[in-house]
Amino acid sequence: MLSSLAAKLRESLSLLQKQDIQTASQALGSQWITGDVLLGDDCAAIPDGDGYLLLAAEGILPQFLDIEPWFAGWSAVMVNVSDIYAMGGRPIAVVDTLWSQSHSATQPIWDGMKAAAKAYNVPIVGGHTNCHSPYNALAVAILGRAKQLISSFKAQPGDLLLVATDFRGKSHPKYPFWDAATTADPIQLREHLEILPCLAETGLCDAGKDISNGGIIGTILMLLETSNCGAVLNLDKVPCPKELALENWVISFPSYGFVLSVRPRNISAVQSYFHQQNLVCEVVGEVQLGHEFVLRSRQEEIVFWDLDQQKLTGFSKAGLTQ
Repeated sequence: MLSSLAAKLRESLSLLQKQDIQTASQALGSQWITGDVLLGDDCAAIPDGDGYLLLAAEGILPQFLDIEPWFAGWSAVMVNVSDIYAMGGRPIAVVDTLWSQSHSATQPIWDGMKAAAKAYNVPIVGGHTNCHSPYNALAVAILGRAKQLISSFKAQPGDLLLVATDFRGKSHPKYPFWDAATTADPIQLREHLEILPCLAETGLCDAGKDISNGGIIGTILMLLETSNCGAVLNLDKVPCPKELALENWVISFPSYGFVLSVRPRNISAVQSYFHQQNLVCEVVGEVQLGHEFVLRSRQEEIVFWDLDQQKLTGFSKAGLTQ
């Protein structure tokens, strides 16, 4: 039943962790709605000349770092690169902050970061390293640049929601992660990501997010919150790898995955960019007036989340007019 699926999805750890972002929105208060930079997007977009500098950072879960140090190093670079491209930009360089219990503990982490930096052609240009820590910890920050933006704040009622992803991968045995990157051709990886700035610069898409560890469900919800909209997601239309059940896929973190909010007249053109590279890109729902995120399956509908009643991150376009 749809109601039991919705209840399970609401309690998923990946979605609950997104609510931690409220600590940032509450701590910053009204400061976040002033000036030229909106908080709540995949990157901070800083106006610069005829474009934008993009600045973002990601921390790695300590347990993940301890159990999978190489993959954690790779992922720290990958997720930052994805954030830059998700906003229509191209990466310039990354820096890292690495704390470890010994010199030897850093080696697999470095190997993973270097492998990803090479695959995505993004140099590691500095950071901070400490090998006398009582714990292991890793965070990576990235700088990029965009000519035109794809923003979380630009979804509009009437837009259609697209999910774009790559099924040429496999599910991680321990984590809800779909890996279509670590064994892929690096040139192909970069060509796939280059689609996003092309869509921004041609004016075909100005709204969207990369699919993060909140999965498709959490990412759409964050997009709706920042854009101050509602939506219907048709679960029967969500493309899903054969290896996974839909309820697991919609909360999975893909190495390549984006939710785009697109004007109906541009749908075919946007899809063609992805289909030409044998990527999945399908319409899964529609942005609507109001603040309810509705799940639909067969003849059933249920309000999954009402943003008037419960915030997710606390960042919203609604605050810009207050």
